[in-house]
Amino acid sequence: MGGILVRMRAGGLLDEQAARRVESLVAQGKPLDEALLAASGLPEDQLLRFLSEEFHVPYVDLEQHPPEKEFLTQFPARILLAHGLLPLGQEDGIVTVASSRLFDTGGIDELRVATGLELRVALAPSAEIGRCIKALLGVGADTLQSLVSEAEVGGVQVVDHEADSGLDLSAAAEDASIIKFVNQVLAEAIERRATDVHFEPFEDALRVRYRVDGVLQEANVPPEVRQFQPAIVSRLKILSRLDIAEKRLPQDGRIRLKVAGREVDVRVSVIPMLHGEAVVLRLLDRSAMLLGLEHLGMAERDREIFERILALPHGIVLVTGPTGSGKTTTLYAGLSRINDVTRKIVTIEDPIEYHLRGINQIQVSTKAGLSFARGLRSILRHDPDVVLVGEIRDRETAEIAVQASLTGHLVFSTLHTNDAPGALTRLVDMGIEPYLVASSLEAVLAQRLVRLICTNCKESLPAEDAEALRAQFGDRAPDVLHWGRGCRECQGTGYRGRTGIFETMLVTPEVRAMILQRASAGEIRRVAAQQGMLSLREDGWRLVRSARTTVEEVLRVTKDERASGNGDQDAGPAGADPAAEAAGYPSHPAGKPREAPG
Repeated sequence: MGGILVRMRAGGLLDEQAARRVESLVAQGKPLDEALLAASGLPEDQLLRFLSEEFHVPYVDLEQHPPEKEFLTQFPARILLAHGLLPLGQEDGIVTVASSRLFDTGGIDELRVATGLELRVALAPSAEIGRCIKALLGVGADTLQSLVSEAEVGGVQVVDHEADSGLDLSAAAEDASIIKFVNQVLAEAIERRATDVHFEPFEDALRVRYRVDGVLQEANVPPEVRQFQPAIVSRLKILSRLDIAEKRLPQDGRIRLKVAGREVDVRVSVIPMLHGEAVVLRLLDRSAMLLGLEHLGMAERDREIFERILALPHGIVLVTGPTGSGKTTTLYAGLSRINDVTRKIVTIEDPIEYHLRGINQIQVSTKAGLSFARGLRSILRHDPDVVLVGEIRDRETAEIAVQASLTGHLVFSTLHTNDAPGALTRLVDMGIEPYLVASSLEAVLAQRLVRLICTNCKESLPAEDAEALRAQFGDRAPDVLHWGRGCRECQGTGYRGRTGIFETMLVTPEVRAMILQRASAGEIRRVAAQQGMLSLREDGWRLVRSARTTVEEVLRVTKDERASGNGDQDAGPAGADPAAEAAGYPSHPAGKPREAPG
């Protein structure tokens, strides 16, 4: 040991104080490599490269040389994950195993006994080993292997979902391995920044998918998971206090979790499908930081308009867009801006996504009979200045919101329409008289979320592809375009994180006159555009020009108003836009990310 410490000090990798700390840790029984890592402060890969040269043990770059999945499945996943071991290949009867612990031979010995094979150690960072095992074997591989073994020896007996009357699902769902598997899936979803988790049963498989940055990505789970599908669904039902015996009707529930120190609210939806019950979990991270107006991604013009809207004494302000487009985040950012001791702000929501200090928040409870409309009536008796209604879903809620605005309250709400002009006609279609809409509505903000190019793998688009796009889209496309090639940081998608694009429409006297005339959304759009309103797609080009997103992404979430003829915009197809592909843009299907290295 002394020689290693001397050479590390000579090479500037260790100072005298750290060397003494290493000696102390080794004296306490810690393996030398772990002691060096703890005391030196060196990055793990740098220390392993030094040990590789010192002891003539190969160092392996797993990104460049990952093992074959078929080869890896021959080894017990429990031992591999417990000890951080990764079998790489076999040559002349000897299996090379990557490990980050050169001096801790317990795992190698256990694997040698379990397999009866001769093993040789190579070095690789622990994080790379864990990532590679998870990518090749799938999340929860060790748990499912143990479940299969138990089932084979008479443990948890999981039978086909169509003939499971003899199965005690309650007991199976409380099995430690099932609990661990569900926890592993939820933990990985949080780690990937997923907003939704989908469990989808098919005849011969249970597919698990995460929605990350608005796009579904398939999780890598072992094929054995299908036979435990009833127990997994029952575990989720128990957590959300649903009836595990009811399999013919949809059920909805909630779970409150703490994952990796973060509080997460989970909305659970269970629906019976052809091959079993499907479950979707909506994850709401309570510990997520509430963004201010300056972080929403608004252009300077839109932000100035929105701040003027927040200062209005009364009226209705609507934020529109599909589910998951960031409407509630925008409204919360606005409320936070005007939240002070001089105003009473009351909200009624389903669910309450953020807890805001100083704001009175009410949770809708359909079981107790507290609907948006009933809650809104009660709110108005609490002398509010500002009211937030989570969503206008029906005529009754819309009528009360209009009356509240006309009696001196500033009312914020959301509406599911595709664009800003469409919100005006939607209220009229709900049965609200045009003169009430015209006199109460002050502004409509439509929005979408576009994915941002991953900063880790961002690069310029080849000149010929950029030229093709400029030929397709003219001056809107900048001289230099960017995209993400795909890396581990972004799970191979080329995107990481999202920001908003906005369409802000003020209800001017001209627009009010058109509402009274029951004008169409397309006609209202033309007038608003003449007064300076930018469409969602036009605002998206702003992010393309600033190299924050791609043309492909803007085309994915917006529609060309000129092509639609009626001014509507929608989320568009899930795949890449045909116009972008025709222009030679190097796209990939939005729902299928590039394969992540390693």
